[in-house]
Amino acid sequence: MSVESVSAQGFAEQSLDVLRHVTESAREDVRRAAELIADCIRADGVIHAFGTGHSQAMVLEVAGRAGGLVPTNRLQISDLVLYGGDDPSVLDDPLLEREPGVAVRLYDLAAPHARDLFVIISNSGVNNVIVEMALHARQQGHKILAITSLTHTAAVPAGHASGKKLVDLADVVLDNAAPVGDALLSLPGGGAVGALSSLTGVMLVQMAVAEASGLLLASGQRPPVYVSANVPGGFEGNLELEKRYAGRVRRTAS
Repeated sequence: MSVESVSAQGFAEQSLDVLRHVTESAREDVRRAAELIADCIRADGVIHAFGTGHSQAMVLEVAGRAGGLVPTNRLQISDLVLYGGDDPSVLDDPLLEREPGVAVRLYDLAAPHARDLFVIISNSGVNNVIVEMALHARQQGHKILAITSLTHTAAVPAGHASGKKLVDLADVVLDNAAPVGDALLSLPGGGAVGALSSLTGVMLVQMAVAEASGLLLASGQRPPVYVSANVPGGFEGNLELEKRYAGRVRRTAS
């Protein structure tokens, strides 16, 4: 790659090429993901989204946003403090996501119903807490939708004692098409700049939500979706929709 291509235009051109590829190649997988989502909502289930690091950006696309589905719940490591009573100092450990048992505690704090769906997002798909969450959710009978980079996960060893990766435990996998290391534009002497997985991950999430909404409409059910709280009546209307899932979805300041 030339030095000239390390630029705003270089990133725009390459990332748009990947986005076009993803929207075409993922059509069937998006349809299958949408069926999981629609089935969950029809069964009065809740969609629990989990990720760490920058994968939390896609979690926010799933859970509690305008134009998104109401029966969604965001799981995060800070739940150990917010709901589990742990001292805030536990979050000072940058390697907390590698500790065994963390995901099981997060699962227990959320108290999911059997019909709930798990959306687990990780570019590498190998971090201990990610695999532990997928493994535990699967053992409890939940369906799992994974968003990950198949290229990256194939290039790195498993980080969980089971030897499993996220892709091994999911019912449906959406490939974000990110390269190993996530960044697109190679730098002279090594390294790269211009992370991709957030762009493609958001596209995949919104495609799946839109497709699921279409499936619900086709079966005669209005999708329970959020209206922006910054339009007249939006906040009040959202509160009414949330009442159906009282105690099952968390909405904290963010």
